[in-house]
Amino acid sequence: MLLSKDPLLRNGHLLAVSSLASAGLGAVFWALATHWYDDEIVGVSYSALSMTLLLAGVGQLNLNDFLVRFVPSAGHHTRRLILTCYAVSAGVSAMAALGFLLLVPMIAPELDFLLTPVTGACFVATTAGYAVFVMQDGALTAVRRPGWVVAENLVFACVKIGLLGLGAVLALHSGILASWAGALAVSLLVTNFVLLRRAVPQHVRVSTVAERPKGVLRYASADYFGSLFRMAAYTLVPLIVLDQLGAEQSAYFSLAWIVGYVLYLVARNLGSSLLVEAVRSPGRLVEHALRVLRHTTLLLGSAVLLVVALAPQILSLFGAEYAEHGTTLLRLLALSSLPNIIVSIAIDSSRARRRLRWAVGLQVAMCVLVLGLTRLLLPVMGITGAGVAWLATMCLLATPLLIWRTRWLTAVPGRSS
Repeated sequence: MLLSKDPLLRNGHLLAVSSLASAGLGAVFWALATHWYDDEIVGVSYSALSMTLLLAGVGQLNLNDFLVRFVPSAGHHTRRLILTCYAVSAGVSAMAALGFLLLVPMIAPELDFLLTPVTGACFVATTAGYAVFVMQDGALTAVRRPGWVVAENLVFACVKIGLLGLGAVLALHSGILASWAGALAVSLLVTNFVLLRRAVPQHVRVSTVAERPKGVLRYASADYFGSLFRMAAYTLVPLIVLDQLGAEQSAYFSLAWIVGYVLYLVARNLGSSLLVEAVRSPGRLVEHALRVLRHTTLLLGSAVLLVVALAPQILSLFGAEYAEHGTTLLRLLALSSLPNIIVSIAIDSSRARRRLRWAVGLQVAMCVLVLGLTRLLLPVMGITGAGVAWLATMCLLATPLLIWRTRWLTAVPGRSS
């Protein structure tokens, strides 16, 4: 991908590269996992990791997007803002993980292997660590260091693959989960050294403003409320599949979702770049949003064509049975990423304008539609029903957004911290 000199597109492209690289190495990770571990272990491990992501998403209070929104104008308050967000999110995520472990016997008995002292402690620590991991992406993006977002994800992915192999050699039942925990620790240490010792001081030196933004608690509360529904839509579907169809079908769904979800991440990462630049140049929000829309559509349009055409070959990397059961699902997920571009840009434009009614409403509607349609369609169509649910949801949301685009795509009249 040829990188533009324009920070809007350059940073967005680098974040997209990060997602693509993570997806590629993630595919390698899960391909190796399916060959080195039983399908049941893969399915249950993925469900446990999905729960980690959900709890970290709940516990980090959407402070990653908060950092993207407010760090560009924070000046010498930047370091304190980042560390405060780290402490709050890690603490809340750890408490959420502890609460989940107490409820495992009642709501997720298939994850009872997490209830041993060592495994439980690792689960709590990994959940807290992953909340910080997500936020450091937001902090790096906000200080215009997306290259380090690429680097941290490469470190995380490569260490994770190495530890996965070690777990297989040692025949660890929890080898998949242990590899995530170990890689997470390495990535956090390396990335935060760069962020706090180099990137933040440079950001402070070149900042022309050092504002204490007003109304941040109200903004953060509303943004967090909406993000919970978006996170639930992304992370609860694997648990619904596990509950209704069992561990084997959960494994087939999980691998297709991993590949399809990266297309959603590309749109979201380009949206993060839009948000950073909109804060720096509020009057150019409409111009920037339209440019991101064009570039994202061209980028994802090509990617979707490839995924739709090569879906069987992609899934066969994990095993013939994954291609047999997941090809149609993957194609539907890929197609759903195109209308998601409109939804993602609408959410980030609303954040930039600090008009969160659209952002919250869209995320609530997404969650209700995806989870409702998934529960309705799984018994009839199997895991393919989840793909139909995502495609239908995104089309239902994107269509009115296009029709009434002047309602949400408007300029910010002046600097808005």
